[in-house]
Amino acid sequence: MDTGDAHPIVSADREQAIGGKIYTFEDGLALYGLKPSEIDIVIHTHLHTDHCENDHKCTNARFYVHFRELERIRDPHPLDFRYLEDYIEDAAEAGRIESIDSDREIVPGISVMHTPAHTDGGLSVAVETSAGKAFITGFCVVMENFYPPPEIRGMEMSVIPPGTHVNAYDAYDILEKVRETADILIPLHEPSFAGINSIPQ
Repeated sequence: MDTGDAHPIVSADREQAIGGKIYTFEDGLALYGLKPSEIDIVIHTHLHTDHCENDHKCTNARFYVHFRELERIRDPHPLDFRYLEDYIEDAAEAGRIESIDSDREIVPGISVMHTPAHTDGGLSVAVETSAGKAFITGFCVVMENFYPPPEIRGMEMSVIPPGTHVNAYDAYDILEKVRETADILIPLHEPSFAGINSIPQ
C-alpha cells in the first residue's frame, strides 16, 4: 500500500483525537519486524505527496500505479498542488514502476479496482480474507462517507462523495459500488483505525 507522509505531524492532542499512536513509516513497519528495504510490493492508491513520500526508502520494491496517476504527477493541473514527481523519481529511474491500465490481480488474493473518485487514477485494493473481501479505498474518505448521518440520508443520499473529487456524480456512484462489493470497508482516512491492531479485529 501507499508509503505515506515522510514527516507526519505527531502531537499528544492529535493522538488523543484519533485514539491511537501516530507512527513514522519506519516505526510502523518495525511493529511487524520489517524495514522499508524488505518491502517487495507497493500498490499506490494515488500519488498525492502524503501517499508516496517514503517511496525512495523501499529500495527493493516494485510499485504498481495507475497510468493516469503517472500522467498527472508528470503534468499536474495548477489546481492540484499535491503532486510532486520528485517522490517517485528513484523508482522510475530504476524501472521499478509498473503502470496499470485495468482492474487486475496483483498477487493471489490481492487485486485492484480503478476508482477515480478522488483522483483520475485512483486504485482501491481488494484483499481476500477469512472474513470476506476487504476493500481499502483509493479515495480519501472516512466511514461516515459510506454510512452518512440521518440528516444526509434524509435528503435521499446514501453516501457522501469525497470533499476533493474528479467528478461528484461519478464519485457518488463509485462509493456506492465499493460499499456494495466489500464485506469489510477500510476507508483510507478513517481515524478510528489508529486505535486497533488489526482489521477485522
